[in-house]
Amino acid sequence: MPFLLRVELPDVPGSLGRLATAIGEAGGDIEAIEIVEKRHDGTALDDVLLEMSGGAMPDSVVSACNQLDGVQVVWISRYAAGGNLVLDLEAVEELTAKPAEAVDRCVDLLPITFRADWAARVHRVSGVRHRTEAAPDGLEFVEIDRTERLEMEGDDVTIYAAVRLDGNEIIVIGRRGGPEFLDSELARLDHLVGLAQTMARVG
Repeated sequence: MPFLLRVELPDVPGSLGRLATAIGEAGGDIEAIEIVEKRHDGTALDDVLLEMSGGAMPDSVVSACNQLDGVQVVWISRYAAGGNLVLDLEAVEELTAKPAEAVDRCVDLLPITFRADWAARVHRVSGVRHRTEAAPDGLEFVEIDRTERLEMEGDDVTIYAAVRLDGNEIIVIGRRGGPEFLDSELARLDHLVGLAQTMARVG
């Protein structure tokens, strides 16, 4: 079963190599690494997709990483999407295949692109119009002016973010258990959905 590890580390040469060595020595096989955010304080936030080998437990990887100077594990969880990582540019290529369906196809791709559990397009009046399999079917429209994090009453487990399509529709994505959506992820979400809307209009 793959795991997704989000880790903060110094943005200096050699940091990633030391991290990879520590993960390997703790029994983790790295499948992919993606830089999520580079910060002004000289640190970076990376997502590491890994498999555990030889009966090793993910706790051992967390401990090994946290023992490195300046390294802190922010979050680790099972990653149901497996090794099928879709980066933003690959998602855009998918959207161009059928431009008229770009917005709904974007909804389909968001969970993989943003390491989330589900996504849904929600209308003010008619409710959920399109969703991925794990998305709740009872999502309600939320009035927003920009792409932002959401807090849903009665749900302390799922981390939500939403992007405005127009005055009557939004797209919501959810991560069960975290991590929080970063400002850089919100900006990527806004950009990707905006591209899908443009393609749909042109298509």
